[in-house]
Amino acid sequence: MPLRGLEDVIASETRISDIDGKLGKLWYAGYSIDDLCEHSSFEEVVFLVHHGRLPTQDELDALNEQMVEDRDAAEFVANLMPTLAEQTSPMSMLRTSVSAASAYDPDGWDQSPEANHRKAIRLIALFPTLIAHYDRQRKDLEPVPANPKLPHAANFLAMLSGEEPDQQAARAFDVAFILYADHTMNASTFCARVVASTLSDMHSAVVAAIAALKGPLHGGANEQAMRMLEEIEEPGRAERYVKDMVARKARTMGFGHRVYKTWDPRAPIMPALARQQAETAGETSWSDISERIHTAMEVEKGLNPTVDSYAASLLHDLGLDTDLFTPMFAAARAAGWTAHIREQYADNRLIRPDSEYIGPRDQVWVPVEERSVEEGSVKEAGTDAERAEGEGTR
Repeated sequence: MPLRGLEDVIASETRISDIDGKLGKLWYAGYSIDDLCEHSSFEEVVFLVHHGRLPTQDELDALNEQMVEDRDAAEFVANLMPTLAEQTSPMSMLRTSVSAASAYDPDGWDQSPEANHRKAIRLIALFPTLIAHYDRQRKDLEPVPANPKLPHAANFLAMLSGEEPDQQAARAFDVAFILYADHTMNASTFCARVVASTLSDMHSAVVAAIAALKGPLHGGANEQAMRMLEEIEEPGRAERYVKDMVARKARTMGFGHRVYKTWDPRAPIMPALARQQAETAGETSWSDISERIHTAMEVEKGLNPTVDSYAASLLHDLGLDTDLFTPMFAAARAAGWTAHIREQYADNRLIRPDSEYIGPRDQVWVPVEERSVEEGSVKEAGTDAERAEGEGTR
């Protein structure tokens, strides 16, 4: 019997990241997520997932310089942005812009390992620019040029708000980027590797990943968690809200995970960051609600939070609009996607799973005027519960 959702099926070998779902552990290239969030920068993590080791100072300096140089969008892509800002959602913009950027990539259709590494870094550097320019233009604000003196995450905040973030905000956002950088064979990463296995180009594989992340069962958990906080409105209403959700057997976003049977190892890092940023912003209600939901969920269902539960209040207090949470996720996950694509290219075999046919056999063709529709012959793909079920951030 096939496993629905390919659960526990190993699709490939990788050196990029690893999960122990029973113990609640996550590693990037053998380094625990706790150590990386405490000591590293996102730029170091980019190098790590692409090279399997931490960079020397000279290598880190070179990567920082390259990412700064690659932040600007091609003129053609920049000229698309006013229309995209007016007509599309943020994730649709990102999908279309990355596809358009392929036509103006300096390495063209060169598929050499060296060219694909340059394309990978170029895409990682470009994502924040696309998102920030889109957000500014849909608000009738002038786009903010990239600041070459700021690191990747801090520059993203500056391009969104027009103001250089303080050190605390910059570090909190940098840690959020590290936490979202990779997560083994999630849906979007699998899509990217499938496309790469056909030897299609880097941009096409990343577009496929964006399209998968756009779906609410994969990338939208942090956004949906924020909308839940907004629905609750006040900390004092959190407990009753959770009890009502449990009674209705509705899913509480940001709790429960497809892989982890205990704590999501990224989740314990988030509450302190969210609380600190909330206190600095002078508005702790969102962090308060998150904490009340956490307590209520432990009591009512024994469920632990995922990274999205507290990421929602943190990203909100950092100034991101709710519909930018998933694009921010994509901007961070671009590090992992591109690393997996390059890993697929390096030891490639076309990914071509089998399927089990469950339809009718030995049917007899009849002329169209003699045909009739058999009641109940077609089963709808997926029940309402299956379509509504989320998985947390993967």
